[in-house]
Amino acid sequence: MEYIQITGAILTILGAIIQLIAAIGLLRMPDSYLRIQVGTKASTAGVALIMLGLAMVMPSWFGKLFIILIFVMMTNPVSSNVLMRAAHRNGHPMSSKSVVDHLADDEKTT
Repeated sequence: MEYIQITGAILTILGAIIQLIAAIGLLRMPDSYLRIQVGTKASTAGVALIMLGLAMVMPSWFGKLFIILIFVMMTNPVSSNVLMRAAHRNGHPMSSKSVVDHLADDEKTT
């Protein structure tokens, strides 16, 4: 194997490990607002590493993988924001450990 393929395989495995850590984090977070944040940030980072690793292993796929990565990086933050706002509007309770609700503060001032 070439060094670039080994590096690509390592990056792909690191991305999969980040995805696993995100899955564990989803189980450990106390409320849906924190789960949304964990799922979004970790899945975006994990997918980025996986796509970069796959692009190193299969350079002919670079264009397709780049388009997928751009799509994920654009849609993940937007969808998590929409989900969080919908949960907040429907009165989904926050964890008792949460101390600040910036969205409620912003809605009061507007």
